[in-house]
Amino acid sequence: MLNFKKVSRYRRKLFFNFFFLFVAFALVIGAFQYQRERVYRINQLENTLQTSIDLVNNYLVKHHAMDSNDFTFLSGFINVLPQSNLRITVIDPNGVVMFDSFVKNLAELENHLHRPEIQESLRLKSGKSIRHSTSTDQDYYYYAVNFNNYFVRAALPYDIRVENYLKVDTFFIYVLLFLFVAFGMLLVYLTDRFGKSIATLQEFAINAVQGKSIDTEVEFPDNELGVIGNQIVEVYNKLQKTKKELSAEREKLFRHLQISHEGIAVFTKKKKQLLANNHFIQYLNTLSDESSVTPNKFFEIEELKPINDFIDEHIEREKDNFISELSSNILTVQKSGKYYVIQAIIFKDRSFEISINDVTKLEKEKKLKQQMTSNIAHELKTPVSSILGYLETILNTNLEDEKRKFFLERSYVQSQRLSSLIQDISLLNKIEEASDLFEIEPVNVKEIVSLVVDDLRMKITEHNISVEIDIPDSLVITGNRSVFFSIWRNLLENSVNYAGDCITIKMKSYLEDEKYVYFTFSDSGSGIPDQHLSRIFERFYRVDSGRSRTMGGTGLGLAIVKNGVHFHKGEISAKNLKSGGLEFMFSICKMQ
Repeated sequence: MLNFKKVSRYRRKLFFNFFFLFVAFALVIGAFQYQRERVYRINQLENTLQTSIDLVNNYLVKHHAMDSNDFTFLSGFINVLPQSNLRITVIDPNGVVMFDSFVKNLAELENHLHRPEIQESLRLKSGKSIRHSTSTDQDYYYYAVNFNNYFVRAALPYDIRVENYLKVDTFFIYVLLFLFVAFGMLLVYLTDRFGKSIATLQEFAINAVQGKSIDTEVEFPDNELGVIGNQIVEVYNKLQKTKKELSAEREKLFRHLQISHEGIAVFTKKKKQLLANNHFIQYLNTLSDESSVTPNKFFEIEELKPINDFIDEHIEREKDNFISELSSNILTVQKSGKYYVIQAIIFKDRSFEISINDVTKLEKEKKLKQQMTSNIAHELKTPVSSILGYLETILNTNLEDEKRKFFLERSYVQSQRLSSLIQDISLLNKIEEASDLFEIEPVNVKEIVSLVVDDLRMKITEHNISVEIDIPDSLVITGNRSVFFSIWRNLLENSVNYAGDCITIKMKSYLEDEKYVYFTFSDSGSGIPDQHLSRIFERFYRVDSGRSRTMGGTGLGLAIVKNGVHFHKGEISAKNLKSGGLEFMFSICKMQ
């Protein structure tokens, strides 16, 4: 709806702007016309006086008055001139008055050489002034002409008649006033006609810039600005439609990138990140020797130098803004027991895309299931055989009480291990096959991590381990509390059991975007041989099987971690740190 208060304000502004412009123009024209009229009347008066002076000069020349110094005849000649009150004065080059038609006794007159009109005529051949005459005690309009050997001066009393004659005709002022009124009425009409159109356009433009709701059915007045306004609205509607279509396509692309198993990032020609999916960040952390790297660190990784050299060469090779054709390069890198294919594609505007694919040939799903069945049977057989053996010995042998107690305790330990194994298998199967049965709720990350540390506090103290937590208190994800707890517990228990004594364990959230939170879990222990890194998340896989069983491990801890991360729509990877120890990098989707 149009704001009429704004329309009125704009009309006033438009009216006064044009009105003051016209007033300034009229004042300039009026001042010019006034000065022109005034100069014209002065010239008329001076022409009249000039005519009289020329007549007197001709008479003087004809009668050789200056040579004879006889001016008696001049009075009679002056009397026949049209102006009865005209005063004629003849002055020699030294300023001595030779004749004055109003003063009989010339001896009473002062030297006239320094009179203003005489001084001006010395410079300009003619001069004028309005002043009071001490000789006749009257004001005169003086006009003098320099004839080289003498001066002839004509003067008229500066009375009301001369003043009125020199006054400017004020008729043109009334014409200007009439034009003021007419122009004012015209301005009222024009501002009323165009003010509404411009105010409507202004309100439309402001709302468009501020992203406010816009009435695209707005009606403009039927004038030139109205036509422009309707065209602008039509262009705006087309742009809005295009914007919505592009936004929908962008959202589709972004979703595709996030669910894709390919790590993808797009950069500008100045290597500024435009977008990067979670797989790209995970793969990049595996490829880097540093901890918690971000997408822009891609250009600093030594193993990726060939691909970076290719990018630099192509974005700097041509001087124009666009390169002639698409260029791409592929590099294969082996890191931490895995193989990655990195491809760079340079677009015509010099922006580029980098993709990272994990192409490690892992065991087929069918083979994994077969091995899983065999492993489960093997893992169950060990504690069951031990329990049967201890119980058979107790039943068939007459043992001392202390010996009997020892066998019972060992049976209890093996039954606990069997219970843990069954619980872990059950949890894994539930995550993989019945994940929809888990309750989804807001989970405070720092709270869960603190609970895990408290749960294992006795073991942590026993091994003299330092734990550092760098996670904001307010960080919350949406997921399953027990599964998220299992991720951190198994990671921490794994380090406590196998990384060694007097180590430092760090748990950190290092990056957060619209959909994901990125974590690292690292210890300063002995790490894992690279040839084992690609398999540590497999079920029942042990780097040192004998030690693992001695410590009571089921071989399912890191498999639970991996599946728990996947349950939360994230990815996980592991690598050895150059400084020593093992680091896990994983992402968790904030909303399930």
